[in-house]
Amino acid sequence: MAKRFSVSEYTDGVLSGNRVMLSRAITLVESTLPSDQALAQQVLDAVLPHAGRSVRVGITGVPGVGKSTFIEALGLHLVNTQGHRLAVLAVDPSSQRSGGSILGDKTRMNLLAAHPQAFIRPSPAGRSLGGVTRATREAMALCEAAGHDVIFVETVGVGQSETAVHSMVDFFLLLMLAGAGDELQGIKKGIMEMADAVTITKADGDNELASRRARREYQNALHLFPLAPSAWSPVVTTSSALTGAGVPEVWAIVERYVQQTQASGYFQRRRQEQNLHWLHETIRETLEAHFFARPEVQQHLPAVQQRVLSGQQSAFGAAAELLGL
Repeated sequence: MAKRFSVSEYTDGVLSGNRVMLSRAITLVESTLPSDQALAQQVLDAVLPHAGRSVRVGITGVPGVGKSTFIEALGLHLVNTQGHRLAVLAVDPSSQRSGGSILGDKTRMNLLAAHPQAFIRPSPAGRSLGGVTRATREAMALCEAAGHDVIFVETVGVGQSETAVHSMVDFFLLLMLAGAGDELQGIKKGIMEMADAVTITKADGDNELASRRARREYQNALHLFPLAPSAWSPVVTTSSALTGAGVPEVWAIVERYVQQTQASGYFQRRRQEQNLHWLHETIRETLEAHFFARPEVQQHLPAVQQRVLSGQQSAFGAAAELLGL
């Protein structure tokens, strides 16, 4: 059984940048045990004044785009040449089905994982999207309190995870491939609209020409979308994690975005809106958990579900019945 520490031990360890204690604090906030959740909340309250001082970047991409390789290349640029302290977190609701987590991504980013200025945390296993995103937001606050001034939040699953990540970051980066059939490659229009920048990866060797062509096509496509509330026009670039070409330019775009949105006041406004969004999400999730934990609901739920399945009762009527218990 893992050793339990006091609130001050967790807090002091995190604030001193102790990687082991940071990992243990994240494990604590990921726990679903009521006693752990109560302790985790005290730790989060204690470190909160020291959180929020980072640039939060969401990164998503189509399968085969080389996301881990790109993240490692960009991450090494940040820690080696820019002097940043980087944390890489993941939102992977697909791990709920397999019961596993993205430990593979940590092993694929060997150099970055071993760097003293970087911290990589796989997604918690066996959790719903809501559970994963809550744990990721809290892990992000802990990493910021530990002195990490850049946070990458990577989406591993597909579907709603992009929307969840977009709602917790400052900048959203979409990685795409050139020459992979349909130029939108099944990416939903909504995900394209969320992107603050698109980079065409693997732009090297025989693929360089195709990547430049794809860049022009994506830039033209993005111009058709209405201007975002940030008043920022999305940028499309090409990059190669293999040669390093275009990787520093991606970070320069992030810096330009942060500078522009901080000057306009949008950056802080969006952070405040995100906090309110997560307040409402937490209330909803907590109410739902309390509702399903009630003994009378657990007793009646199987029979009610059976009536809905057989068409004897409407879903609306069944919900009203359970809520009235």
